[in-house]
Amino acid sequence: MKSEELFLPLHANGKLMVHELTLRILPRQAYNEQSILAYLRQEKGLEAQAVRVLKRSIDARQRTIFVNLTIKAYVNEEPPLLDFEPYVYQDVSEKPAVIVVGAGPGGLFAALRLIELGLKPIIVERGKDVRERKKDIARIRPEQKVDPESNYSFGEGGAGAYSDGKLYTRSKKRGNTDRILQIFVQHGASPAILSDAHPHIGTDRLPRVIENMRKTILGCGGEVHFQTKMTELIIEEGRVCGIKTQDREMRASAVILATGHSARDVYRHLAASGIEIEAKGLAIGVRLEHPAELIDQIQYHSREGRGKWLPAAEYSLVTQVQGRGVYSFCMCPGGFVVPAASGPEQVVVNGMSPSNRNGRWSNSGMVVETDPLTPFRGNDDSPLRMMLLQEELERQCWLQANQKQTAPAQRMTDFVNGRLSASLNPSSYAPGLIASPLHFWLPEFISTRLREAFKLWGKQKHGFLTNEATVIGIETRTSSPVRILRDNETLQHIRISGLFPCGEGAGYAGGIVSAAVDGERCAESAAAYLNI
Repeated sequence: MKSEELFLPLHANGKLMVHELTLRILPRQAYNEQSILAYLRQEKGLEAQAVRVLKRSIDARQRTIFVNLTIKAYVNEEPPLLDFEPYVYQDVSEKPAVIVVGAGPGGLFAALRLIELGLKPIIVERGKDVRERKKDIARIRPEQKVDPESNYSFGEGGAGAYSDGKLYTRSKKRGNTDRILQIFVQHGASPAILSDAHPHIGTDRLPRVIENMRKTILGCGGEVHFQTKMTELIIEEGRVCGIKTQDREMRASAVILATGHSARDVYRHLAASGIEIEAKGLAIGVRLEHPAELIDQIQYHSREGRGKWLPAAEYSLVTQVQGRGVYSFCMCPGGFVVPAASGPEQVVVNGMSPSNRNGRWSNSGMVVETDPLTPFRGNDDSPLRMMLLQEELERQCWLQANQKQTAPAQRMTDFVNGRLSASLNPSSYAPGLIASPLHFWLPEFISTRLREAFKLWGKQKHGFLTNEATVIGIETRTSSPVRILRDNETLQHIRISGLFPCGEGAGYAGGIVSAAVDGERCAESAAAYLNI
């Protein structure tokens, strides 16, 4: 156990002091604020009244597990409520309007940034508000069908609202990710997301944060229209002038298009209208579900698993098989596999975790890189060809599931050995599983690589390759199958002035934080375009 004091003190006023330290301590010592205070008192002789964790990560590479912390310790004083200046949002009710299509992270953060810049956001969202949307999601299990306008992909909060709320991103070069996390905290997220190495809000808490963002937008004079589906862009003389919805026209000199990676009707409209788009590579595979206790034992090198002091264990796996990347995606410790279809004749799976991550199972996407040149049945030169591949595989999955939302599944070792499972493991997937030979009907370029990767990871992590784990099909919505072409500097569409393709649906982001960053950038570009 080591610790190093970086600054002593940061400031002093009589006996009031703030110390900043880095600590490498045992999990039981880092469990909560009281255990950290006890460590400082016993090991450092520091009588602090409060601590603020600045950075936290777990080092589980060896049998003895440590927690690395960077903290501020407050002596004879309390920490401030926030470690950052709250962002100020002004009244924009009489300001020029920008239409924002979509209320996912790209659209919401674009709207908030527009308000900061003195513009009025008008959000149109095809789905329902985040609470009403939850009711439609709950009906998928008993009814075995999906509402095409209100589901895990469509509705306030976007695809991330009910599929985990992970806030980890590697795309930090594109914008200020700390600012994104701070805005989440300002709207009700736990301050822990500012310090955790892999920040996570949790599906149970994220809806309240999203509602608070909406209240900020409405309170500043912005507009939010639910169950309002964009059907067409209004374009005149090479400029966007607004949008058409199912029942009205809405006019504005700038439109931010943040429709998410599953709005296939939007992609079809763009292609039919001659608006430049291109096919984009994505990753396709399955969900792999293990007992959470087993993953804890593997990752923490202990039969006791996580014990009392550690969180549910995560893993991140990547390899190359026959020239293509195979990797874990959106790993959900202590989480659930969920039905992520967004329309009829589809079965798609995704993963989520509640904030406490205390579920019986842990799951992860296991996916293979797929590029637009990948040959498959019906492949052509259409910019929609990757979307067509998604649709074909999701329909095959639906047929395997007897045209319900039950998911085709196979025990992991059976999948690797190419045999149908006589029985299936219990699962978190609420609509239910049905035994299916995924090894046989999945495209060979996917199934072969997954099987080889599973064998490799089984050797690297004893116990990982097991029939206690379940392979569940199919994971196709890892990212957008289309990129809407835009200028790298102005972020406008390459041909249509005033149109700002945004976020994951436009092919420029890969998760909540990167979509939020891109939303802010598009808002700034829209303001520059309008000379605001």
